[in-house]
Amino acid sequence: MKSDRLLSILLLLQTRGRVTASELAARLEVSVRTIYRDIEALSTSGVPVYAERGRHGGIELLAGFRTDVTGLTAEESRALFILAAQGAHAALGLDSALGSALRKVMAALPAPHRPAAEATARRILVDATRWKGGPQRSVDLATLQDAVFADRRLRLRYRHSGRQETRAYTVDPYGLVAKAGVWYLVADRRGLPRLFRADRVHSAALLDDPVKRRPGVELADVWEVLRRQVEERPGGIDVTVRVRRDRLDLFLRLMAPYLAELPDDDGESAWVTARLSLGVVGEARQLLQFSDRVEVLSPPEVRAEVARAAASVTGLYQRVGRRPEEKSRSDRVL
Repeated sequence: MKSDRLLSILLLLQTRGRVTASELAARLEVSVRTIYRDIEALSTSGVPVYAERGRHGGIELLAGFRTDVTGLTAEESRALFILAAQGAHAALGLDSALGSALRKVMAALPAPHRPAAEATARRILVDATRWKGGPQRSVDLATLQDAVFADRRLRLRYRHSGRQETRAYTVDPYGLVAKAGVWYLVADRRGLPRLFRADRVHSAALLDDPVKRRPGVELADVWEVLRRQVEERPGGIDVTVRVRRDRLDLFLRLMAPYLAELPDDDGESAWVTARLSLGVVGEARQLLQFSDRVEVLSPPEVRAEVARAAASVTGLYQRVGRRPEEKSRSDRVL
């Protein structure tokens, strides 16, 4: 609706300062001509807004003009009080600030919308952490935050997955992303996008050099590229397995990143056939966590890999001789 669009323009101008007509048109998904008509309507209604032409021109409000906007709809009011990813606020040290901000928003809401907002805060809770995530390494986000907001380069000591040693990197941060309870630093390294898990950062130091980001590239853009690299990695091996029905839900949850398609389940059979897409043969070893509830049907090389892994585990527990703790005790006696 035009009234909502006018309010959106006013809010954008108050928060962003000078904004070009083309940028407003792109944000609001209308034509530039429509934006100029809306600016004229705002001016007619008494809002001191004006446009400047030229290379560095744009649309802005008269310096010092502010307005308190309370024209929130009922749905917008409720959305503000769904506290998504509460752990994220705590990790950033913003829990108390969030509570204070919401109290101020509640006071500014139109009276008819307050009961709905209060009910939403009591009845809707979003917990972004995963079930049984296990103990997590403590994460100090302070230095990473400082670099992000100060637009400074970072020097990291970082440990990659599966390695004990750390490596040094100099990076240009775009921002921080919380994904399913895990914090990531999104940054460029030598002009290429990189993703660093915050709990694998052993140390971080701000450099005096200003950050060097690619022109016109925002955090959301870099995150989308990195997210696709993780989620849409090419699968080189098609694997067919059968899954016992009593483990199907667990299988679908744990193997979701490798599912080529959802299994065709008739709801009655004792076994359900599923197709996976693996990057390398060795990834099939994780199927052993399902014991005899999952069987690899094809290809033969993947079936053989799982058989070798199972034989290795069996050999470990059937090995003739004393258990390690028994040997260590006898050694101490000697």
